[in-house]
Amino acid sequence: MARTARPSPTSTPQPRPLPRGRRTAGDFAKAFLAFIALAGLVVGVPAALASFVGWPLPSEIPSLATLQQEITTTVFIKVLTVVVWVAWAQFTACVLVEVKAELSGVGVPTRIPGAGPSQLLARQLVAALLLVGATAASFTPGLSQLGQTYEDNHRPTVAAAAQQTPGDLAVQATQQAAERIAKEAEQTEAKGGQSAEQGTKFYRIQPPEGRHHDSLWEIAQRHLDDGRRYHEIYELNKDRLQPDGSQLSQASLIRPGWIMEMPADAHGGELVEMPDASPKVSEDVREQISDYTQSSPTAQQDGAGQQGGSGEQGGGLDAAGDQITQPISVVPQAPDGSVERPADSGPAPAAEQATPAQESSSFGLSDALMGAPLLAAGLLGALGRRRRAALWQSAMRAVGGRTPDLMTPTGAAADVQDALFVGADPDAVRDLDRALRGLAAALGAENRTLPTVYAAWLTDGELHLQLAHPAGQPPAPWQLGQDQTFWRILRSDVVEAETDGAAAPYPGLVSLGSFDDARLMLNLEAVPGIVSLSGAAADRAAVLASVAAELATNGWSDRLTVTLVGFGEELGALAPTRIRHLEDTAALLETMGAETDQRRRALGNAGHDSVLTGRTGPAQHTQWAPHLVLLAEQPGEAEAAQIAELASDSGRLGIGYLVGAGSTGLPGATWELEITSDGRLLAPLLGLELQAQQLPQELHAAVVELFTDADPAPEGQEREPDRARMPFMVDISEQGRPAVYARLVGPYEVMGLDDPDGERSPLLHEALAMLLLHREGVHPRVLASALWPRGATEDVRDSLIERLRGWLGNDPDGTPRLATDDTGRLTLARSVVSDLDVLRTLHHEATAGSGAQRASVRERLLTDALALVRGPLLADRPAGRYGWLSHEIIDARLPLLVADVALALSEHHLGAEHPEKAIEALNTALPSAPSDERLWNEQLRAAHATGDAALLESTAESLIAHNNALSGGARGLPPRTEALLDELLPSWRGTEAATG
Repeated sequence: MARTARPSPTSTPQPRPLPRGRRTAGDFAKAFLAFIALAGLVVGVPAALASFVGWPLPSEIPSLATLQQEITTTVFIKVLTVVVWVAWAQFTACVLVEVKAELSGVGVPTRIPGAGPSQLLARQLVAALLLVGATAASFTPGLSQLGQTYEDNHRPTVAAAAQQTPGDLAVQATQQAAERIAKEAEQTEAKGGQSAEQGTKFYRIQPPEGRHHDSLWEIAQRHLDDGRRYHEIYELNKDRLQPDGSQLSQASLIRPGWIMEMPADAHGGELVEMPDASPKVSEDVREQISDYTQSSPTAQQDGAGQQGGSGEQGGGLDAAGDQITQPISVVPQAPDGSVERPADSGPAPAAEQATPAQESSSFGLSDALMGAPLLAAGLLGALGRRRRAALWQSAMRAVGGRTPDLMTPTGAAADVQDALFVGADPDAVRDLDRALRGLAAALGAENRTLPTVYAAWLTDGELHLQLAHPAGQPPAPWQLGQDQTFWRILRSDVVEAETDGAAAPYPGLVSLGSFDDARLMLNLEAVPGIVSLSGAAADRAAVLASVAAELATNGWSDRLTVTLVGFGEELGALAPTRIRHLEDTAALLETMGAETDQRRRALGNAGHDSVLTGRTGPAQHTQWAPHLVLLAEQPGEAEAAQIAELASDSGRLGIGYLVGAGSTGLPGATWELEITSDGRLLAPLLGLELQAQQLPQELHAAVVELFTDADPAPEGQEREPDRARMPFMVDISEQGRPAVYARLVGPYEVMGLDDPDGERSPLLHEALAMLLLHREGVHPRVLASALWPRGATEDVRDSLIERLRGWLGNDPDGTPRLATDDTGRLTLARSVVSDLDVLRTLHHEATAGSGAQRASVRERLLTDALALVRGPLLADRPAGRYGWLSHEIIDARLPLLVADVALALSEHHLGAEHPEKAIEALNTALPSAPSDERLWNEQLRAAHATGDAALLESTAESLIAHNNALSGGARGLPPRTEALLDELLPSWRGTEAATG
């Protein structure tokens, strides 16, 4: 990010003095009145008490009889006097602390326990008394703000608890902030020689008070009157060395004792003016300011002879403690709070490596999906499972030995699929799931219950959990985070643990948004009440659709119910077993009223405090699975009150409510979120500003299309053929001999090309394999994401594509064999062919083309097709490469295709009364499709057709043994297989029982 221009530094560090206004008669009057008030309270009160009341305490220890006497007026006055003496002592201590802080110039003084209003009053009076001095004017808010300040320091309990949510995360400085800082810089430089007479304002980051943590947002709100101006504070202090040796690199990572230089218009209390020669600043502090200024990026760039002294470089004060004030850092930290990156974390993520050119051009793909790695991984994984299930279902009911091909996505659906490929981070999903399940297992082994988790932050190197309450020392390899309410684990330390099939501990975690590479996940089922979401209707719908889609498909939940109210009926296609739809709020109230009562009774009967204890204990029932409700429109006042009543105990019951609201102030809302028109998710009371994760209407319609296309056509129906979606077929005649031929089924070989450069050969071969498996075309971003999962810059990607184009060469007519179509996708010429293309074409021609009418042609085509099968896909691919195949379904499609070929050839041979040849064809296919029930059943028929009883019995025994090996003997044979054995070999059951 471009840095804002700074004024030219002078030769020596000179913190800019603040302009000094002329003192008015009113200032002196306020100072005089403050002096009278302080004298009266500090000196007059004890003098009056001593003169008129005297010693209020008894001269000897009271006896029991004394205590039983009637309370007289004298006794009452003396008791009241003791109270006044205690209050005077507390106020006097506050005055002394405030005076010391004022004179030492160290920012906010130590807080006196239980003296909130008293200390604030003392601060006002001391500031007013010193108003005519050099620095007091900017030190304290006005007396009129006392009540407001007191309220700010005592937030409601829920908000205070939520305050620990990692918040006020800085995004790039807005143009307005940059212009304001640049304007101030120009004004400072224009004043020239006056800079020596001005001072610079600083703010000292305060230690946490209770559960309240200081944040740049709140500092800007108090001293700049606008929390969004925290960008300016961040820009003024970014990357500058703090007194404790660390730097401000993220707006969410600030520590007590750090110094923040403030914009020139900052005002109010807790600020310190730092003239270079101020008598109130010690020599040590001035030295720290000098060091802090010299360590700024501007000073370092300009060299020792051009030290930054413009005043923009600020100063520093002595650090007070090392507790990080924000709960979660978006930069991995060591246990002592220092910034670190795990040594084995590998290259920087793609987002860090990307060039501006790469970021500015996404080739038409959705940034919303490419920037949502957990959502994209969940959708891609669920889509793959849906397609595999559809393929298998289609194969089981295939007619004529032909499994229907899935439709290739086109248009918006194809773009969304590409964005999912680019954005998905399955490793993050795996690490998150393993870390959470491992934590539950470790706590269970120690007979400890799961702590309530409000939120989680996931970065490239770490996972942080924010607990509702301190829960002691976490089990290894987990560590304590910034304080007792944060547990953290390095992703490099996450291993798969033995969980014995235990339920997912926190299935209600869902992504809300991100800052850089850190993603915030809110645990919806743990929120003690309603989470409201305000903003424009379309923006709210985009956030709710994203939340629903991730909850429906994520990989860290196993049992979950998501109820969508008033929207998203079509989203049920993503996960019919997880998502249900209700028309309106009335239906919701009826449904959730009954379920809330049922869960309360179930918890009571089981003796559990919450669903967390039931979820990890010996009684793991479905009622402990979370039920999350997403309501699109704000309910009426009466309905909102009823929902609030239901949600009052929701955190304990595992029920969460996310409710859309036209504006803030939804009744019963515990946490309030706001989505802005530019895609930012705000929650000022929680200290949050994130880039929201959204799934806008056009994207979620395309996602739904991907899932509906994956479903098989209803039985007895065929989808209308769509040429744009039909599989690629090749010319298998002599005239169609390819120029480049690659063998993918079995060991990988490329014929027709010279071997490329040895170092680049693996990448070029992998890129070619991906293009061959996607004849419809491959998006350049998808190709780069597949080859470099951790990211690559645009020039690296383009360089590889050019090398690949040069390696493949041109056809005789000069046409490049690697081209780019109208959508920007890379496509191969028809002269570049794989054995998989030939296998698919031979099977199609044999069963639906020329071989359908001529038996001799069919036999030749099918025999040639089966001869191409040399093993699994890319059998010798090197370890660590071709990870993108995990997103594909070709590993499921190829065995079905091989089985289809063998079944068609077996049917042909059996029709020609050649059962031995049928068995040979089936045995050729079984190594590639060992789990295909159709092959085993057809082998039984072929063995029976030979009339060899021993062969039939041995075939049946092999089938039963294979089935037991697959299931571990836990389940019997498939129903169709049992029925076939009963028909062909009735004695098989007795043989199986004797064997068992």
